[in-house]
Amino acid sequence: MRVGNTLCGWLCILIFLVMPALQASEPALPPGLEAVSQEKTEPALPAGLEPSLPAGLEPALPAGLEAADQEKAEPSLPAGLEPALPAGLEGLSVPEEEKDTLKTEKKESPLDFHGFWDVRGGSRITSDRAQSKDATLGEMRLQLKTDKGWDRVFIEFTGDSVFDAVEERARIDIRQLRLTWTPVDSLDFRIGRQVLTWGTGDMLFINDLFPKDWRSYFSGRDVEYLKAPSNALRVGWFNDVMNVEVAYAPRFNPDRYITGKRFSYFSPMHGRTVGRSQRLQTQEPKDWFDNDEVALRLYRNIGSTQLAFYGYSGYWKSPGGMQLIPSRAVFPKLRAYGASLRGALGKGIANIEIGYYDSYQDRSGSNPFVNNSEFRLLIGYEREIGHEFTASVQYYLEHMMRYRAYKRTLPFFMHARDQDRHLFTLRLTKQLMQQNLILSLFAYGSPSDADGYLRPNITYKINDNWTVDFGGNIFLGRHNYSFFGQFQDNTNIYGGVRVSF
Repeated sequence: MRVGNTLCGWLCILIFLVMPALQASEPALPPGLEAVSQEKTEPALPAGLEPSLPAGLEPALPAGLEAADQEKAEPSLPAGLEPALPAGLEGLSVPEEEKDTLKTEKKESPLDFHGFWDVRGGSRITSDRAQSKDATLGEMRLQLKTDKGWDRVFIEFTGDSVFDAVEERARIDIRQLRLTWTPVDSLDFRIGRQVLTWGTGDMLFINDLFPKDWRSYFSGRDVEYLKAPSNALRVGWFNDVMNVEVAYAPRFNPDRYITGKRFSYFSPMHGRTVGRSQRLQTQEPKDWFDNDEVALRLYRNIGSTQLAFYGYSGYWKSPGGMQLIPSRAVFPKLRAYGASLRGALGKGIANIEIGYYDSYQDRSGSNPFVNNSEFRLLIGYEREIGHEFTASVQYYLEHMMRYRAYKRTLPFFMHARDQDRHLFTLRLTKQLMQQNLILSLFAYGSPSDADGYLRPNITYKINDNWTVDFGGNIFLGRHNYSFFGQFQDNTNIYGGVRVSF
C-alpha cells in the first residue's frame, strides 16, 4: 500500500515536470501575431483578399485622411460643391437620406412642360365662287401645358402658338390659365381662362351654353377645339344631397361662328351664299359686368344614373337676330332652363336632355329679326356592337314657339324655317391593331331640312409620340339656305401629323 502511494506520487511529479516542455514544442506563430489569439487559424488567403484585421490592428491611413470618428465616411466633395441646406437649417445636422432628397429636389424643374407639335392642311374638293382660296386649313401649332400645386391651390396653363397659312398670320391662343382654390374638401373655386362643358349630347348641345368653335370643327382640327375657352369664375359645392356648379363670366363669351372669311354661308339679306368679300358684320355685347353670363347646374347620382338641372342667363351664343340700319348681326338676350338624365340601359348607355330657350326680347314672336323662343329635345343611346366596335345614335328636335306670329311677320325676301327641325346622328367607331388604328364616322342627317353632314376620319398611332390622321367634312343639302346645305361648297378633306412630348 505504501509502495502504491509512493508510485503515484512520483508519477504526478513526472507529469508536472514534462508538461512545460511539451507546450514549448508547438510551432510558433509569425512575428507580430503571437498575441492575437491561441485559437486554431485557417490558411492565409491570397494577397488583397485577406479578411479585415481585428479592431486596433488596421494599418494607419495616410496623413490627413483619418476619420473624425469610427463610422465609415464617404469622400468629401470639392470645396464649393457641397449641397446647401434650406435657409434657416444651416446649423442643423441632416441625415444622409435627407441630404439625398434635398439634392433631388434641387435638380427638379419648378415647371414640367408637355404638349405637342401639330401640322395639318386641308382643301375644298369643290369650287366655291365666294372664296378666293381653295385651302380651308393650313397651320403649324405648338401646344404647351404645365401645372403647379401648393397645398390647396393649383394653377394650370395650356397655350397654343399657331401659324395660320390660310389667314396668313401668327397668333397665340390661351386655352387655359386658371387657378383652383379648395378651401375645404367640399368646395372649390376656379377662376381664369378655362374650357367649360356639361350636358349629355354627343356633338349636339342644349344646356351646354358655353362657347363653341365652329370654324375649327368644319375645317378638320382636332375635335377638342370644338370647345372654345371662356373667361369665367366657376364655383363647385359637392355634398350628399345635390352638387352645385355656378359659372360666371363678367363679359359675354360668344361662339367662334362662321363669318365668311374661311367658309362661305347663306346670307338672308343677300338671298345667296356669300364669302370673304361679304363677311358677316356683327355687334357683340362687350361691356364688362353689364353684358355678363351666369350658368347653373344642379346634379346628383341616383345609383348608376345621373340627374341634372340647368339654368342660364346671357345671350344667344351665335348671332340670333339682325339689325337693319346699319346692317349687323346681333346677339339677343336669352334665358335657358333644362334637365338631363343619363345612365345604363340594357347593354349600353342612354341619355335624354330637354331645354327651353326663352328669347325674352321677342316672346310674342312678332319680331322676325330676333330668334323666337324654342323647346329642344335630345335622346341618345350608345353601346358596343362588336369587338372594339361601338355605335351611338341620337335624335334631336328644335320646336319653334309662336310659329304663326313668325310666319305672319316674316319679310317676303326671307325663307321661312320649319316649325320643327328634326335631326338624327350616327357615330361608328372601330379600333384595330391593338387600338393603334381607329376608323370613325360621325353623320348628321335632317329629314326636315333635307340636308346632312358627314365626318369620316382615320387615325393611326405610329408610336407613343407620333400620330397621323386623315378625314373629311362633307356637306349635303337640297337647298342652299338650310343649316348644312349652305356649306356645300365648303366640303373639304384634310390630313395632319402630331408629335407629342
